[in-house]
Amino acid sequence: MSFHSGFNDDDGDVMSEINMTPLVDVMLVLLIIFIITVPVINHAVKLDLPKASSQQEEIKPEKINLSINAEGGLSWNGESVPLAALDERLQTAATRQPQPELHLQVDKHAEYDHVAQLLSSASRHGLGKVAFVTEPGKP
Repeated sequence: MSFHSGFNDDDGDVMSEINMTPLVDVMLVLLIIFIITVPVINHAVKLDLPKASSQQEEIKPEKINLSINAEGGLSWNGESVPLAALDERLQTAATRQPQPELHLQVDKHAEYDHVAQLLSSASRHGLGKVAFVTEPGKP
């Protein structure tokens, strides 16, 4: 490969080589930079961490099934309960740890007033986990 400078040279010599010195200098500088930075990037502190010997036991809260029928009758886990005794049972349930979940099943013909009284009483005693249980739709 020949290069010509474009100037009128009296000696007529044609430059036939690429000057490799700047390329080698740049490559050596890059090599030195990589040699210096790679150990810094891969530097890690070795630690012997303790291993857990037991797993935390997950305590699931108790489920209380409350049902309200069409006439407004209340049942607590299948046992018929008068409305006057509901406050006492809710207060006892609120003191348990973890706090139990209330699963509420309501007849579709029941009055909303009965449901509202039950939810108000549960909220008043501090029971905040309430789930509404429904039946899946029939095709």
